[in-house]
Amino acid sequence: MRFVRFGERGQERPGFLDADGHLRDLSEQIDSWSGGVRGRVEQRRPEGPLVDGQPRLGPPVEGVGKIVCIGKNYADHAAEMGSSAPKEPMIFMKATSAINGPSDPIVLPRGASMTDYEAELAVVIGKRAKYISAEEAPGVIAGYTILNDVTERDYQYNRAGQYTKGKSCDSFAPLGPWLVTPDEIADPQNLAVRLSVNGDLRQDGSTAQMLHGVMALISYLSDFFSFEPGDILSTGTPSGVAHGMDPPGYIRAGDVVTCRIEGLGQQENPVIQD
Repeated sequence: MRFVRFGERGQERPGFLDADGHLRDLSEQIDSWSGGVRGRVEQRRPEGPLVDGQPRLGPPVEGVGKIVCIGKNYADHAAEMGSSAPKEPMIFMKATSAINGPSDPIVLPRGASMTDYEAELAVVIGKRAKYISAEEAPGVIAGYTILNDVTERDYQYNRAGQYTKGKSCDSFAPLGPWLVTPDEIADPQNLAVRLSVNGDLRQDGSTAQMLHGVMALISYLSDFFSFEPGDILSTGTPSGVAHGMDPPGYIRAGDVVTCRIEGLGQQENPVIQD
């Protein structure tokens, strides 16, 4: 299944795409769509009226408790950033207030000068998980989606060296367009990941290149903290980011950033200035 939330910002309703790709309204069955309601919806066949027109799609889940991100999880990305691949997963957090819709503007904060993009496979957690094995990890996944880990590198590197500052600006986590249930993703470690700026292909990788795969990451992280339903794990980005270009190709107001991951749809976000 491909679940969505649609409507104006702050007034989104739950929905899904049927077998023909038509948007249907789920609000008669559930009040909201979060990572923890997947099982309840799938116990019965989702039904709902067709939705007219092409309404805005919002982030496909709400009630996100935390966004856990993995840094330098692709060796080629670590190399382009001038560092070696970490032996253990590098973890940082991204503020939930950064969550943005898959077609909403990326808003450059005042004074931003080094804004970058990072197309990433994101995993939405559907069940509480603590001290679980990699073999148990598939059972806690509600679905997969796309997250663009937008980053202001000046804040990240030059403002006391704190990742969270550069990662958490408002609008810096475009999410969606769909939450795709695991039964539709045969192998999360074999998905093409691509990102373009103004039609120019910048990132062209595969989740097969991850140093630490999805199930291993969930297991590893569950040793440090509990995952809760609705939490998001963003699994790192392949090479091709703006900071690694010569000269750097940071995004500017007027640009359009397009992210695609095989089986998970496409984001297209215009860039504007605050």
